[in-house]
Amino acid sequence: MKLLNLQRKMARAVMMPLTPAENMRRYAPNGRPMRAVAAEFIKPNDRLTSFERLEIYNKQYWYRVLASISDDFPGLCAVLGDQRFEAMAKAYINDCPSRSFTLRNQCARLESWMQRHPKWAGTRQKLALDMVRLEWADIEAFDGKAEPPLRTEDVAGANPATLRLKLQPYIRLLDLRYPVDDLALEMRAPVDSEVASNAFYERKKRKRVQAVARLKPSRIYLIVHRMDYSVYFRRLEREEFVILTALRDGKTLKRAVDTAFRNSSIPAADQPARIEKWFRGWAAMGWFFRPERSSAKS
Repeated sequence: MKLLNLQRKMARAVMMPLTPAENMRRYAPNGRPMRAVAAEFIKPNDRLTSFERLEIYNKQYWYRVLASISDDFPGLCAVLGDQRFEAMAKAYINDCPSRSFTLRNQCARLESWMQRHPKWAGTRQKLALDMVRLEWADIEAFDGKAEPPLRTEDVAGANPATLRLKLQPYIRLLDLRYPVDDLALEMRAPVDSEVASNAFYERKKRKRVQAVARLKPSRIYLIVHRMDYSVYFRRLEREEFVILTALRDGKTLKRAVDTAFRNSSIPAADQPARIEKWFRGWAAMGWFFRPERSSAKS
């Protein structure tokens, strides 16, 4: 058997869903007995059959991937509840098996998958999608690429009509409907075992999720960014969000600012000071990297 064929056969067997009792299935999807399949490429030893040896890998694959999703999406778990979250994660893995060498990328398709399968969140679908977007942005911001930050001399004398500033690749901008940033931080807070039992904490968590789910949806603009190897969530004013989004999408500085303040509630007299304050803060946090000067159309 060629190595590639062996790898593919092993992957299909290892990724095969477990039974409800969390054992390896007795038959492959094509109806062949798994004992016969296992015997084709795994040798038995003096303690375990080929099937039993393969079953260890099958179980460990699912245990590890499920644990990874649980670790990465505690907020979504809180929104759905433990049992529904686990069932959802199993269905997702079955539909979207791993295509990467790293577990980091396992849930890259989770948001789009949940949009196609709204039954898992039910009446909390919009809240769940906001949480998925936030927690995936957290992952991307944590290990996304960082470019050398912008220097003052990089933009000295630049024309705002042609200047295009670039956002750091790790930055994520989110247009949300629920305060999932606050909820996610609460779900991640360590539990003081001397103050609250697990049962008390779970009741408190459920009540908090219920309270957020009952809120009337309202626009929340959020930036997810990294500083000193830690990820932070920061809410933005609408105009801030529009400027940063436009710059991210390649618009010129002038075009971005004009778009942001079109029909803005901020008085025209206050706008220059507000813009200066925002850009000073953004630059201090290194959110921009070296721009391209171009006269191309925006």
